[in-house]
Amino acid sequence: MSSYPALDRLRIGCVQYLNARPLIDRYPGPVSFEHPSTLARDIAACQLDAALVPVFEALRSNDYLLVDGAAIAGDGPVYSVFLAYQGALGGIRTVSLDPASLTSVHLLQVLLAEFHGLRPRFVPDQEPATLADARLLIGNQAIAFREQAPAGTQFLDLSAEWKRCTNLPFVFALWLLRADLAEPSSVAKEFRVLKCEGLSHLDDIVASEHLHSATFARKYLTEYIRFNFGDREKAGLQLFRTLLHKYDFISEDQTPLRFV
Repeated sequence: MSSYPALDRLRIGCVQYLNARPLIDRYPGPVSFEHPSTLARDIAACQLDAALVPVFEALRSNDYLLVDGAAIAGDGPVYSVFLAYQGALGGIRTVSLDPASLTSVHLLQVLLAEFHGLRPRFVPDQEPATLADARLLIGNQAIAFREQAPAGTQFLDLSAEWKRCTNLPFVFALWLLRADLAEPSSVAKEFRVLKCEGLSHLDDIVASEHLHSATFARKYLTEYIRFNFGDREKAGLQLFRTLLHKYDFISEDQTPLRFV
């Protein structure tokens, strides 16, 4: 019998990045691994019951329950979410956006507008690179880019910049549950247990990592990424929600976020 009976009855989706592995690695059941934007679409369409999804999806709809105590977050540099550019930050006029995560896309726009007074033009990543003088990258693609970046490339780590400007952590992704799930508290509890199990087996996760070296994987999961979701993370999430509304990225909603 599975150790996660509440999860076994769900359709679960998860991002396919190294930073998510401690939150899902110890689950023995089926999981749909997809890009963040695909997971957001599928849970909105009721094709998933629970998904580890970028927080923008939760903040723009508030149709979900949010699992307390587990997240993908940063409290300083995260290494894998950044704006790459040449020259001065203030000279950026056009930014190429990675469409995989609307959370990172909107975080970049909020940071540039609120704390730097910059409102560059944003273009899809599919357009020719010559159309942009800066590029937003996230996840495994971002990690790979760092290893072969052209000389003189500068990196604005979005989590580090958020921490510098707000003194708060930034939450990138949370487990979202459909609001009509039966016994959501049991589901949330098992996701928290799953996180603890994953963190207690980091050696196994690092040893089985194929895309990155064991040395990098350990450093990334222990020094860059945070998996807690407590009061400071919630304060950062609420501030992000406020700034998203300020810049008309989401409609105003005074409904409290629902944690389980």
